[in-house]
Amino acid sequence: MLDELLQRVRSHTPNTLENTQRLSEAAVLLPITRSDEPELVLTLRASGLSTHGGEVAFPGGRRDPDDRDLIHTALREAEEEVGLPPGLVEVIGPLSPLVSRFGIRVTPYVGVVPDYVEYRPNDAEIAAVFAVPLRFFCDDPREVTHRIDYEGRSFYVPCYQYENYKIWGLTAVMIVELVNLVFDAGIDLERPPRPSVKIVKP
Repeated sequence: MLDELLQRVRSHTPNTLENTQRLSEAAVLLPITRSDEPELVLTLRASGLSTHGGEVAFPGGRRDPDDRDLIHTALREAEEEVGLPPGLVEVIGPLSPLVSRFGIRVTPYVGVVPDYVEYRPNDAEIAAVFAVPLRFFCDDPREVTHRIDYEGRSFYVPCYQYENYKIWGLTAVMIVELVNLVFDAGIDLERPPRPSVKIVKP
């Protein structure tokens, strides 16, 4: 099953963003475990951080001047944040870039990692590393959705609750693109959710 999913990522043409050339750049890694039931590896950022403190995110960060490309950025940051050796990551391809609420252009990269990795969180940045079955996100089990307004359009982004972790914001947008791509999940970010779902603005 995993190989079929990865082939979909390889053949995917991400969306493009216009007028973002002057923005700072960042990249994140979406690590998928090589297993019969693939899992997505995420982090809980340390609560004391000045940006995104206490939020769930993928390993990643801003591009350094010495980074040869954004893939290098994603792999370097993953090693710095959670101790993931770049040699263990098979980078499959990018998803669509997004602009964060801080005006940073973020490019996600899907990568495959072994399912036996012993992660070593950087205590200054990462409070926890955890994994979620990829199929969990296909059901769109949202109770709350965040409405994000961007360039005159409204997007209704799921807020997933997995155990004690709340997964929302740009991280959730990336996950939706991934599960729509690999599972044909059909989650429509531009369609308001059912009436029982609470809509909030972050």
